[in-house]
Amino acid sequence: MIKGSCLCGDVCFETVAEPSGASMCHCSQCRKQSGGIWASAQVRDVDLVITGSVRWFEATSLAKRGVCPRCGSFLFWKGTAEDTISFALGAVDGNTGLSVEKHIFTASKGDYYEIADNVPQED
Repeated sequence: MIKGSCLCGDVCFETVAEPSGASMCHCSQCRKQSGGIWASAQVRDVDLVITGSVRWFEATSLAKRGVCPRCGSFLFWKGTAEDTISFALGAVDGNTGLSVEKHIFTASKGDYYEIADNVPQED
């Protein structure tokens, strides 16, 4: 089981499902919202139990992002036409047991770092 929460503890989540491997998002929206690279894993919507009040923000019509309304932690990403939801690996309590499987939106990554591992990259 994977459990996690926001910084203040008002929003918690858990899943018993096996999540996808870690994805590192370098898009400008994730960088602006998280302050850096956003690391996440994904499960089916029905496999993630969320407790507490989440504020959803739609930066585009393609997806919405879930944050804690109290502390502002960026916890979830949900594609509009998808039956999966991504959760922030930085919010997980303890070890995840996951490995990075891909870097996404690398064409818009910050110029202040290099991606130096051998993990696949998607523009």
